[in-house]
Amino acid sequence: MGTYKIIIAGCGGMANAWVEYGKQRSDAKIVGLVDISEEQAQKLANKHGLVVPIFKDVKKAAQATGANLVFDTTIPEVHKQIAMAAFEAGCDVMGEKPMAASLKDAQMMLEEAQNQGRFYAVMQNRRFNQNIRGFREIIAQGNIGTTGFVNADFFLGAHFGGFRDAMASPLILDMAIHTFDQARFISGADPVSVYCHEFNPPGSWYAGNAAAVCIFEMSDGSVFNYRGSWCAEGAPTSWEAQWRVTGTKGTAIWDGHAAPYYETIEPAEGKVFLNKFKRHEPIPPVMRNEGHPACLDEMFSALSENRKAETDCSDNIKSMQMVFGALESAAQGKKIHFN
Repeated sequence: MGTYKIIIAGCGGMANAWVEYGKQRSDAKIVGLVDISEEQAQKLANKHGLVVPIFKDVKKAAQATGANLVFDTTIPEVHKQIAMAAFEAGCDVMGEKPMAASLKDAQMMLEEAQNQGRFYAVMQNRRFNQNIRGFREIIAQGNIGTTGFVNADFFLGAHFGGFRDAMASPLILDMAIHTFDQARFISGADPVSVYCHEFNPPGSWYAGNAAAVCIFEMSDGSVFNYRGSWCAEGAPTSWEAQWRVTGTKGTAIWDGHAAPYYETIEPAEGKVFLNKFKRHEPIPPVMRNEGHPACLDEMFSALSENRKAETDCSDNIKSMQMVFGALESAAQGKKIHFN
């Protein structure tokens, strides 16, 4: 494809990592910045030594610079506007999660990307960790047999301040997309139904519901159980969550920090009340990059190879369905089935 001419849309804090990555690629050049605040855009330019024009409109920026790729780091409420304008201007898009502020908007963006033949991939950086890759291999290789129960615990006391403190559903809407997407990645299965109860525990500094329990039935017949809180003080989990997956032959464990391991049943003579187990500690695959850079590596590889990225919008919308399905279930107080 030659040189990727990149526009950065949204010049707030999230843009920094994307700018740094774009500057490091020999096949890419940042050619413009887009933000409703010229002051914010200039601040980003100064911080990273960028001498590029600043715009308030993606289409005008693309026309003026000849850009062919947009990095969308705007807030979720603007993602649809940015993506649609980029597609119309003939640009591909790599964007921050979540795809959109509603499932309807995400579906419209997916359809437009497909209709225009454009590439659109979403940042799901928590997939790109050598330990979660190793954990997934344990499951995929059948080391614990047929998966039946996938469990994730996410407990942190995050004092953000700002807009999250005022959100109606800060945990599910702003953070759970990561853990839900990880569950799909680990299990290789997609959601069939969900029952969710969200609530705001005593002592919470959030106005909305900062805790939730979700039960997802998955397409492989397994159940994914999510327990989470953003106002849990003491004994915090990893941001990657703590995972336990049980199968017909044993159990796999990942605490979100160290390398994962699994235990399988030791053969016994005759009937026993409790089996003995053998612990296995496979070495996770080595990755050149992790997190944001690794996800962007995959996006650029997919774009250059003319294939869908691992986090292509057509896949990521299934993680979006989990988020909005959980919110719908909580609002209605009943199980929700996915179409």
